[in-house]
Amino acid sequence: MEPTDQNNKNSEALTPQFLLEAYASGYFPMADDADASELFWLSPDLRGVLPLDNLHISKSLAKAIRQGGYEIKIDTAFLNVMQACAEPTSERPLTWINEEIIALYSELFLMGLAHSVEIWQDGRLVGGLYGVQLGAAFFGESMFSRQTNASKIAFVHLVNRLQVGGFKLLDTQFTTEHLASMGVIEIAKSDYLNQLDVALNNIGDFEKMPLNADILGDNIVAIK
Repeated sequence: MEPTDQNNKNSEALTPQFLLEAYASGYFPMADDADASELFWLSPDLRGVLPLDNLHISKSLAKAIRQGGYEIKIDTAFLNVMQACAEPTSERPLTWINEEIIALYSELFLMGLAHSVEIWQDGRLVGGLYGVQLGAAFFGESMFSRQTNASKIAFVHLVNRLQVGGFKLLDTQFTTEHLASMGVIEIAKSDYLNQLDVALNNIGDFEKMPLNADILGDNIVAIK
């Protein structure tokens, strides 16, 4: 398939199945902004991935995790997480998440192929992330934080969950300073496609890890 041929298709032409086929081919969609009526498809020459045995946690983040005061939930507020990720911030005044993307990924969620990791505090959703699962690959889409370290705690929990569930690939699409500090690296497209092929030919279990598991287990994370 060639997702780039779909640049000018409207929402009626796009389906969850097409979206899954795009991911399986190394592509992912974005919109220019929240009001954009079209999507474009990307397959970067350099891809951001986190080797699942190379998560870095700073001492300050490890301290925040140990102190607790929050609750981690899975898949209880997927739409809310997407909407929070789409909100403009001082660092990101424009979002690439439009209504079409929200609708498509909500359908994937109902199919059991998209998941959210949520950080709750005093009954409020204060951080989280969402992404797509195919086989033993997880494609991280976006994260948000309304409380210090909330998105980082969600990311740590995600990595633990993927490790326990036998996943082979965590695709972050791009590398940011925030993600690089936690161990995300860039790899060439050819290497990415090889890793993707391996992951698609395996099965990951997103629900295997219990919610109350210790996400600072010595065999799971590296504290730097």
